[in-house]
Amino acid sequence: MPNLPDVVLWSIPAFVLLTVVEMVSVRIHPDEDAAGYEAKDAATSLGMGLGSLVFDFLWKIPILAVYTAVYELTPLRVPVLWWTVPLMLLAQDFFYYWSHRGHHVIRILWACHVVHHSSEKFNLTTALRQPWTTWTVWPFYVPLIALGVHPAALAFCSSASLVYQFWIHTERIGKLPRPVEFVLNTPSHHRVHHASQGGYLDRNFGGILIVWDRLFGSFVPETDRPVYGLTKNIRTYNPLRVATHEYAAIARDLRGARSWRERAGRVFGGPGWQPATAPAPASVPEPAPTSAQAPASVTGPAA
Repeated sequence: MPNLPDVVLWSIPAFVLLTVVEMVSVRIHPDEDAAGYEAKDAATSLGMGLGSLVFDFLWKIPILAVYTAVYELTPLRVPVLWWTVPLMLLAQDFFYYWSHRGHHVIRILWACHVVHHSSEKFNLTTALRQPWTTWTVWPFYVPLIALGVHPAALAFCSSASLVYQFWIHTERIGKLPRPVEFVLNTPSHHRVHHASQGGYLDRNFGGILIVWDRLFGSFVPETDRPVYGLTKNIRTYNPLRVATHEYAAIARDLRGARSWRERAGRVFGGPGWQPATAPAPASVPEPAPTSAQAPASVTGPAA
């Protein structure tokens, strides 16, 4: 097994320090147009982050079993060397893009990912607002394992991506130099991703790189100031409700579904999917009266 560091664990002191610095900067130099901080919201995000550590550990047991089985079955092997690690990071970022995009367009996957978008604030604590049902993510990375990437190497790359994405959850950094903005995911790009305006919805899915969005047509630059949260915000700070509210909504929709086609759409359609309504029957115009049917003049014949 490759001996790779736990980058998330090593980054926790930096997470804490940067969050404190951001909080102080918001207090000293507030931006009236920014979403800023709100104590209950930040506490909920922290609670979701701590809960995700527990649930991720539980989900990793069956996921690791599947990855290990696939790795043992494939004849391919990618050695962990100084030059293969950057290539594995690049490949992981590519598959992350498609995983992230899939979690926005398939409702059962969105039920997991919606947790991360449920805050109406955008700050470094928002980065910690992680879902508790990440069992939906693992299928997207099976191709990497099948190509010979060791599960531990994939875990390292995924952790590195997670650590990178922490710092882009802030309004305190404006746009960076153009070459940086062109290649990397930045706070400006990620603010767009967390916005709820129509033109910003389902855009900028990249993890470390933004080039995937540019290549596959999902990139939008930041122009108008984003409005964060969901198109229909949940208005709760209860971590359990934050973690499960979309699953509960799916269950309600399934109970009211009238056909298997509708049930499939409620689960595998987009988050806003609605069943097609049958068009109202067209009214048949009455035929115009013939001369024989024409009504008599109310005034009678002229004298």
